[in-house]
Amino acid sequence: MAKVGIFFGSTTGVTEDIAHKIAEKIEGAEVFNIDGNEDKLEDYDVLLLGTSTWGFGDLQDDWAAIVDDLASKDFSGKKVGYFGSGDQGTFSDTFMDGIAIIDEEIQKTGATIIGKTSTEGYEFNESRAAKNKEFLGLALDEVNQSELTDERIDAWVEQIKQEF
Repeated sequence: MAKVGIFFGSTTGVTEDIAHKIAEKIEGAEVFNIDGNEDKLEDYDVLLLGTSTWGFGDLQDDWAAIVDDLASKDFSGKKVGYFGSGDQGTFSDTFMDGIAIIDEEIQKTGATIIGKTSTEGYEFNESRAAKNKEFLGLALDEVNQSELTDERIDAWVEQIKQEF
């Protein structure tokens, strides 16, 4: 079985809560705040990376501090999935951009990206994390669509388990 590490950056606790919900559904998954744990990324076969998007498309602070270091990693043979939290109402032009910022660096590592999800059911104008009607990962909006969070997590976890 693949060794799964879930790494999050969280300012208000929302993304941390999501990380733990995901971990409850994946046997043996371990959860870490990325702050101070960047070196542990090397220890896992599957990396699930979670962030929120702040302001007008800014990366969460813990990730912002280390994102430039990601490109120098060799993640060949690893699978990487993304999950994010954002507000598609107030920040409709930058919804989930934090995921895209991390992905830009992960693309340079040789990793295989897993867990893309449909943009159907979301109401946003722009997202760097959306291409061809798919998000780069799991997109959650605890402000406007919190009632869909558990259902979306369940579906995504089942999907990525098939991609491990």
